[in-house]
Amino acid sequence: MKPFLEVSHLNAWHGAAQILFDVSLHVGRGEVVALLGRNGAGKSSTLKAIMGLMPRREGELHFDGQDLTHMQAFEVARLGLGYVPEDRRIFTDLTVLENLTLAKQNARYDHRQRVLSDWTLEKLFDLFPNLAAMQNRQASHMSGGEQQMLSVARTLMGNPLLVMLDEPSEGIAPAIVSRMSDMVVTLKRQGVSVLLSEQNLDFAHAVCDRTYMIEKGELSELVKLMDDPRI
Repeated sequence: MKPFLEVSHLNAWHGAAQILFDVSLHVGRGEVVALLGRNGAGKSSTLKAIMGLMPRREGELHFDGQDLTHMQAFEVARLGLGYVPEDRRIFTDLTVLENLTLAKQNARYDHRQRVLSDWTLEKLFDLFPNLAAMQNRQASHMSGGEQQMLSVARTLMGNPLLVMLDEPSEGIAPAIVSRMSDMVVTLKRQGVSVLLSEQNLDFAHAVCDRTYMIEKGELSELVKLMDDPRI
């Protein structure tokens, strides 16, 4: 499978402290890939560095044939790379519907004018029925799991071709985790690529095609979830 997202020898720093060391990974079209590791291992930093949110980074990053290396985050997003941060970053003083409407972008097409991504409110409410029932609820009055669903749905309104999910199952109820798992599988069926960081092995095993392990900012070889003695 030809890489859709390809990261080679990625290094990143917080101030003078280097936190990522020659990280290399790839994600194919319609593929779901997990980045596994403990807290502080470098999972979130890897996603932020790919997105252009780290203050300093070096390496080679390509997405859908485009060089991301010197792009800012808004330029990366325009190419179709979506990012759902661990802390959600929704507008808590706005309603569910307002959060989603603000994020709406035009549909994406290929060179033959075939639709690649065209998320509508109706499609998102089919994917997240809970959100359909609380369209006029202020986001600050939602549970953590509901806010997580809203954060994902808001990102999808930007019609990304690849979505990066940072700890999507962290701190949410098991029932919501199950819905998040169904959501990732649905995205894959619709041709959306997914790169997610996770500590929940059961969640990762349920949705992912491949996995990487990261520890102290260094990526190990590709691993099988059920066979690797380290996890």
